[in-house]
Amino acid sequence: MFGYSEEQIAQFGLTFGVAAFMLYMVFIILQLARESKAGRFGTFVLLLGLGFGLVGFAAKGLIRFFLSGLGD
Repeated sequence: MFGYSEEQIAQFGLTFGVAAFMLYMVFIILQLARESKAGRFGTFVLLLGLGFGLVGFAAKGLIRFFLSGLGD
């Protein structure tokens, strides 16, 4: 499709698509904190609790990248 292979499209979706989705999730968490009038500490707790999975997902990718010999 448009001169790209299926692998290239999938790689693009996994890098930029998932990153965009993660940023959108952070926006949702911040919007939830604002609508609930959570305050600074409440917002911190929401970001820590709900954003912890996002951090773990990103860390998994970084760990895999470094363990594979810096992308070899």
